[in-house]
Amino acid sequence: MDQTKASLPENAYRPLKQNEVYQPLVPDDKPLREISLYSLLSGLFYAALFSMAAAYLGLKIGQVFEAAIPIAILAVGASSFMKRKNALSENVMIQSIGSASGVIVAGAIFTIPAIYILGLDAKFFQIFFASLFGGFLGILFLIPFRKYFVQDMHGQFPFPEATATTEVLVAGEAGGDQAKILLKAMAIGGIYDFIIGTFKWWGEVFESRAVPFLTGLADDIKIVFRLNVGAAVMGLGYIIGLRYSAIIAAGSFVSWFVFIPLVSYFGQNLTTVFGSTADTLIANMSAEDIFSTYVRHIGIGGIACAGIIGIIKSSKIIGGALSLAWKEITGGQLKAKSNSARMSRDIPMGLVGLLILLTAIFIFLFFDIGVVDKTTHAVVGLLIVLIIAFLFTTVAARAIAIVGTNPVSGMTLMTLILSSVILVKIGLSGTAGMLSALIIGGVVCTALSMSGAFITDLKIGYWLGTTPITQQRYKFLGTLVAAASVGFVIMMLNETYGFVGPDALVAPQANAMAAVIKPLMSNQPAPWMLYIVGAIFALILEMIGVPPLAFALGMYIPLELNTPILAGGIISHLVIHSTKNEELSGKRRERGTLIASGFIAGGAIMGVFSAFLKYVGFEEISWVQKFITPDWAESHSGQLLALGLFLILCFYIYWDSKHAKTE
Repeated sequence: MDQTKASLPENAYRPLKQNEVYQPLVPDDKPLREISLYSLLSGLFYAALFSMAAAYLGLKIGQVFEAAIPIAILAVGASSFMKRKNALSENVMIQSIGSASGVIVAGAIFTIPAIYILGLDAKFFQIFFASLFGGFLGILFLIPFRKYFVQDMHGQFPFPEATATTEVLVAGEAGGDQAKILLKAMAIGGIYDFIIGTFKWWGEVFESRAVPFLTGLADDIKIVFRLNVGAAVMGLGYIIGLRYSAIIAAGSFVSWFVFIPLVSYFGQNLTTVFGSTADTLIANMSAEDIFSTYVRHIGIGGIACAGIIGIIKSSKIIGGALSLAWKEITGGQLKAKSNSARMSRDIPMGLVGLLILLTAIFIFLFFDIGVVDKTTHAVVGLLIVLIIAFLFTTVAARAIAIVGTNPVSGMTLMTLILSSVILVKIGLSGTAGMLSALIIGGVVCTALSMSGAFITDLKIGYWLGTTPITQQRYKFLGTLVAAASVGFVIMMLNETYGFVGPDALVAPQANAMAAVIKPLMSNQPAPWMLYIVGAIFALILEMIGVPPLAFALGMYIPLELNTPILAGGIISHLVIHSTKNEELSGKRRERGTLIASGFIAGGAIMGVFSAFLKYVGFEEISWVQKFITPDWAESHSGQLLALGLFLILCFYIYWDSKHAKTE
């Protein structure tokens, strides 16, 4: 790189000392080319391609993959192949534009297929506009908070996905030892996760049931330990660090080792089905069934309350953003100040306010003409969208900044419940009410998904030195292409496979949304008590100084995804404290971060490839079936082997990190 440093500054991932300033890779006064015909067309191409791929795979196998890392790797590879010099900022823009794909997909497939599942009909323009307007709101609502999350809180949040993507972009541009470390880790993590996902030579999840003397605990009192042995998830935990990973795991432990056994104990003698979310006796439920039927709703209540707490604590920031927007609107200052520092330039708050107003008008017209029958209902729908999307923007951004996981499905479920209750109160119920609530939920879901993911793009740009206003402007184009692609794919999949029946697509999130909204629109109760318990938990945690959002995320996310995060956090702690030499400790931490990023990138790429092979029927080829051993992977021996290999992987990242040396 001719105009940039070869690696991130030493203070990239830690809090700044007093009067210390962070200098990005691309200097503020010496920008590189960001938008060119090449970067724009590449970003839009990836937005369309990955939107269709993510929608196919998400609805087929129930997993939505984040496109940021795969797109970053493809962008680096393409620029290297074409011998484009100083392509770092172009690659950041390609990734930023293209990553709108996974975001829009997550917002759409969680809600829109539920319309078909309920026997209703969704038209292309409804899917397209719900995704488009939701994406636009997510971008616009986040812009006022960019400086706070990205700059003011520098080093306070781990930003795991942003860290992994940044390391990929830096290593690809810098080459040398960094690229070798990253590529080796990508190969190890990618092959490891590919074998798990495709050939199943060992289990993907280790359960305590695999240990004979622990089986009784699982069957009798519903205490189960679960661990996803994937390299990517463990790498995520390394980047998150011990503090937050321990809080997340603590939330999960409360759900699985306290609430689930309690529900089992008090419900084992019940002779009737208990609760509005249940369809079977508690005595006949496994620990996993109790979690999904009862305990997970406590996590949703905790997330909602933690979000409200965060909103209250951020009231000064929110008020400042609104005040600035109002001053710029009334003062006519709608153009960016050309003399301001490049890395501080956002779309002016006045223009953001006007764009939000314009988007709100279009959403109202969309609801009034294309969704509901009465103007009153359209106004109520618009207010629900604007209030919930705005208030929970900071929640989504904070969740991504802490754990790299956006609890958008939980917040969308809460939105659907609130929307349904409100719509029923104003006289909109039945099939018309279901359609309206799901379209409203789709807009909110996409907005929250976008705001959570876009903070990742902006953090990457901050670390590397990409102009924020450029990222913000061109994100709209990526959203437009992704929304059109997703609408086309969902309608095609419905026509080809459908979402109901023995051979239908799985669409688990949409099925869950449909199961919740149908009784609500029929005046059946929601699990309010479980939500209240979660909310009280969040309040208590706030009182004792424990971050309630991280804890509530742990309660909501399945145990097997939180335990490897804790393992990665412990390894990170051990690496950092493996020497008393502060400089050497920093070098080891940086090398470990690069390895963990490689695990995440390799796991993401090969996870997508593995899912694609499933989709095209690779596993059904006769000679391939000889190498696939799903029964062995599910067996106790296969799970014990998985645990042993996971421990070897943990030891590897610790051992290799200690190879770092000072200059």
